[in-house]
Amino acid sequence: MAVDGTYNIEINTPMGNQTVKLTLKADGDSLSGSSSGQQGEQSFDGGTVSGNEATWTIQVSGPMGQMKLDFKATVTGDEISGQVQLGSFGSANFKGTRV
Repeated sequence: MAVDGTYNIEINTPMGNQTVKLTLKADGDSLSGSSSGQQGEQSFDGGTVSGNEATWTIQVSGPMGQMKLDFKATVTGDEISGQVQLGSFGSANFKGTRV
Protein backbone atom coordinates (compact mmCIF):
# COMPACT_ATOMS: atom_id res chain seq x y z
CA MET A 1 0.00 0.00 0.00
CA ALA A 2 1.02 3.59 -0.54
CA VAL A 3 1.15 4.39 3.20
CA ASP A 4 3.21 1.36 4.34
CA GLY A 5 6.61 2.12 5.76
CA THR A 6 8.63 3.69 8.51
CA TYR A 7 8.77 7.47 8.79
CA ASN A 8 10.71 9.97 10.84
CA ILE A 9 8.15 12.63 11.70
CA GLU A 10 8.25 15.92 13.59
CA ILE A 11 5.17 17.08 15.50
CA ASN A 12 4.94 20.80 16.23
CA THR A 13 3.33 20.66 19.71
CA PRO A 14 2.63 23.50 22.17
CA MET A 15 5.50 22.05 24.26
CA GLY A 16 7.95 22.23 21.34
CA ASN A 17 8.79 19.96 18.43
CA GLN A 18 8.61 16.22 19.12
CA THR A 19 10.48 13.73 16.94
CA VAL A 20 8.79 10.36 16.46
CA LYS A 21 9.62 7.19 14.51
CA LEU A 22 6.33 6.01 13.00
CA THR A 23 5.67 2.64 11.35
CA LEU A 24 2.48 2.12 9.33
CA LYS A 25 1.16 -1.17 7.91
CA ALA A 26 -2.03 -1.33 5.84
CA ASP A 27 -4.12 -4.46 5.34
CA GLY A 28 -6.87 -3.53 2.90
CA ASP A 29 -8.52 -0.47 4.44
CA SER A 30 -7.29 -1.30 7.98
CA LEU A 31 -4.17 0.26 9.48
CA SER A 32 -1.88 -0.79 12.31
CA GLY A 33 1.58 0.24 13.40
CA SER A 34 3.68 1.77 16.13
CA SER A 35 5.29 5.00 17.19
CA SER A 36 8.44 5.53 19.21
CA GLY A 37 9.52 8.82 20.75
CA GLN A 38 9.91 10.70 24.02
CA GLN A 39 6.69 9.12 25.33
CA GLY A 40 8.09 5.60 24.76
CA GLU A 41 6.80 3.09 22.22
CA GLN A 42 3.11 2.55 21.54
CA SER A 43 1.50 0.08 19.16
CA PHE A 44 -1.89 0.70 17.61
CA ASP A 45 -4.50 -0.94 15.42
CA GLY A 46 -7.98 0.05 14.33
CA GLY A 47 -6.73 2.78 11.99
CA THR A 48 -8.11 3.28 8.49
CA VAL A 49 -6.64 3.78 5.03
CA SER A 50 -8.32 5.26 1.96
CA GLY A 51 -5.93 5.69 -0.97
CA ASN A 52 -3.06 7.83 0.30
CA GLU A 53 -4.96 9.07 3.37
CA ALA A 54 -4.78 7.42 6.80
CA THR A 55 -6.20 7.90 10.30
CA TRP A 56 -5.18 6.26 13.57
CA THR A 57 -5.26 6.78 17.33
CA ILE A 58 -2.47 6.35 19.87
CA GLN A 59 -2.80 6.43 23.67
CA VAL A 60 0.20 7.97 25.46
CA SER A 61 1.05 8.45 29.14
CA GLY A 62 2.54 11.71 30.30
CA PRO A 63 2.86 13.97 33.32
CA MET A 64 -0.85 14.84 33.05
CA GLY A 65 -1.99 11.21 32.73
CA GLN A 66 -3.31 9.37 29.67
CA MET A 67 -3.85 11.32 26.45
CA LYS A 68 -5.47 10.18 23.22
CA LEU A 69 -3.73 11.34 20.03
CA ASP A 70 -5.90 11.24 16.89
CA PHE A 71 -3.86 11.41 13.67
CA LYS A 72 -5.03 12.28 10.15
CA ALA A 73 -2.34 11.98 7.47
CA THR A 74 -1.72 12.13 3.76
CA VAL A 75 1.19 10.28 2.15
CA THR A 76 2.62 11.69 -1.08
CA GLY A 77 5.56 9.67 -2.39
CA ASP A 78 7.99 9.39 0.52
CA GLU A 79 6.49 12.31 2.46
CA ILE A 80 3.80 12.22 5.14
CA SER A 81 1.99 15.19 6.64
CA GLY A 82 -1.17 15.94 8.56
CA GLN A 83 -2.64 16.93 11.88
CA VAL A 84 -2.89 15.31 15.28
CA GLN A 85 -5.51 16.14 17.89
CA LEU A 86 -3.67 16.33 21.23
CA GLY A 87 -6.47 15.28 23.55
CA SER A 88 -7.98 18.46 25.03
CA PHE A 89 -4.83 20.47 24.23
CA GLY A 90 -5.76 21.40 20.65
CA SER A 91 -4.17 20.15 17.48
CA ALA A 92 -0.70 20.20 15.96
CA ASN A 93 0.71 19.80 12.48
CA PHE A 94 3.22 17.07 11.67
CA LYS A 95 5.37 16.13 8.70
CA GLY A 96 8.06 13.65 7.90
CA THR A 97 9.78 11.43 5.39
CA ARG A 98 9.93 7.69 4.78
CA VAL A 99 13.14 6.09 6.06
